[in-house]
Amino acid sequence: MVPSTGALAEPAAIRDIAQAAEALGYDSVWVIDHVVIPVEISSRYPYNKDGTFATPPQTRYLEPLAVLGFLAGCTQRVRLGIRVLVLPLRNPVLAAKVVATMDVLSGGRIDLGIGVGWMREEFEALGYDYFDRRGAVMDEQIQVMKAMWTQDVAAYDGEFFHLPPVGSHPHPVQKPHPPIWIGGDTPPAIRRAGRLADGWLPLVSRAGYVLQPDALAAGLRRMRREAVRAGRDPAGLSVLPTMGITLTDGRRGGKGDETRRPFSGRPDEIAADFARYRAAGAGRFAGAFGAATSASTLIAALRCFSEQVLPLVPAYDPAGHPARHPAGVPLETQSGTQSEGARPAVGG
Repeated sequence: MVPSTGALAEPAAIRDIAQAAEALGYDSVWVIDHVVIPVEISSRYPYNKDGTFATPPQTRYLEPLAVLGFLAGCTQRVRLGIRVLVLPLRNPVLAAKVVATMDVLSGGRIDLGIGVGWMREEFEALGYDYFDRRGAVMDEQIQVMKAMWTQDVAAYDGEFFHLPPVGSHPHPVQKPHPPIWIGGDTPPAIRRAGRLADGWLPLVSRAGYVLQPDALAAGLRRMRREAVRAGRDPAGLSVLPTMGITLTDGRRGGKGDETRRPFSGRPDEIAADFARYRAAGAGRFAGAFGAATSASTLIAALRCFSEQVLPLVPAYDPAGHPARHPAGVPLETQSGTQSEGARPAVGG
């Protein structure tokens, strides 16, 4: 992830880290989303053991769509993703317009990860009273956005949104639209990915939270079953796990390997984790390297990972055929075509 939050969420650091990731051959860079951080939060955070969201309200959070526009102007090849945009906090007509504009200005490099959100207080701060029905709201938002991206004159009439016939051009460069990834690991999120999206974007490993490969495989099967029920081709859907990465020298104290979190440890251990999750059905990956005190520290982590871990990771090829750079650097594929020299999608 590029630092769209925290002390490094400033233009020079974001630019330098994204350009370094591109130069090192990473496939994509990703940003995260919160609009506001309420002072008092009673909602349970789903990605740690105690359910608390220990983020002070003074924490810097840049608006992710704006950050992707900035990144489009200072990179050339690397894909630009959001993990994830809390879509029910946005007007879908305006969001569709912004995403289409970014896809045009970036030359077709946007990956749109979206989710329903988990923090009731954030919805209330923005004046939205539909937190308990936010899943149904997002289902309609996706349909509104797809109509605007694909129809010369778009219209929609639903329970939550009414769009009279309008034109919204230009359409995105990617056809029929930028890939839509659904975040979250709940059954409704996975079913939504099967019905309405291009894939599933689950968090699989971070401090205090792990989604094991067998659970990932079960989610992939659920998504594809839902796609069949919706009359869609399940083979066209994929899963892109996200995770925290911690590269160590192997010294972990006295408890042994049972304490090791996936994607933390020695290079060979992390490479083995990639293999386990890929065997469960994963294709691309998006990783975060934890808190860094400076852009140079994070860039050094990107370089170390690309030199020590990625040469050990088998290439991703949706067709099931090996694809490797002559020097042994894994190749990554986008939309079925190989992008020479690109590492698996482990953003800064």
